Amino acid sequence: MIDKSQYIFGTRAVMEAFEAGKQIDKILVKKDLKGDLVHSLLTEARQRAVPVQKVPIERLNRITRGNHQGVIALLAAVNYYKVDDVVPMLFDEGINPFLVVLDGITDVRNFGAIARTCECAGVNALVIPERNSVTVNADAVKTSAGALNYLTVCREPNLVKAVRYLRDSGFKVVGASEKSDVVFTQADFTSPVALVLGAEDHGISTDVLNLCDTLVAIPEFGNIHSLNVSVAGGIMMYEVVRQRLNDGQAFNS
Repeated sequence: MIDKSQYIFGTRAVMEAFEAGKQIDKILVKKDLKGDLVHSLLTEARQRAVPVQKVPIERLNRITRGNHQGVIALLAAVNYYKVDDVVPMLFDEGINPFLVVLDGITDVRNFGAIARTCECAGVNALVIPERNSVTVNADAVKTSAGALNYLTVCREPNLVKAVRYLRDSGFKVVGASEKSDVVFTQADFTSPVALVLGAEDHGISTDVLNLCDTLVAIPEFGNIHSLNVSVAGGIMMYEVVRQRLNDGQAFNS
């Protein structure tokens, strides 16, 4: 059963939602839909960095048979931020930042579990891309056991640019890769750090991988050699916690 309270139907209604300051996760637009109002909507979405997907009419009709006018918007369940707004505030507050970057995580259960661990481990912000990422909707919030209500989520139109910004801002970018010969406990997590987790099937994308200062792996001794990404992320996040506690650091999230 689709929860229609998560959606806005119709071009003008979506425009009004923008004007009211509502956060929109993405917009579905019927292929080949034309008109001045649609053009204005697409322009506004682009300016606000809201993803737009051109879809067949059948996709829209699966959500509602009502008068959607070829446009359906999915409301965001959280407020999105930008990395270059969040990072200066963290430094200004004297916080030693700890960020988690998700590259290609599309499974809502994995995402929710990662978010839950992030909140518990004092992660200051979770960074996700606009595309090729899970939708932060009510299901994601529920799966995270409510952690997403407390966690800062940065959604970036260009993840490579965001990671480069973190490097330029003094973060050590550490990528989780099973191909690395460096055990995760050997990395130094006591300075500002961004931990990058990739999708289980293809890992961290090449462009982001090339920006990592260090690649680390978790030793595996079983037969399947396949830790779930949320489990692997949790292990590494708490290594950051362990090192910083041993270093006498206080946590501020």
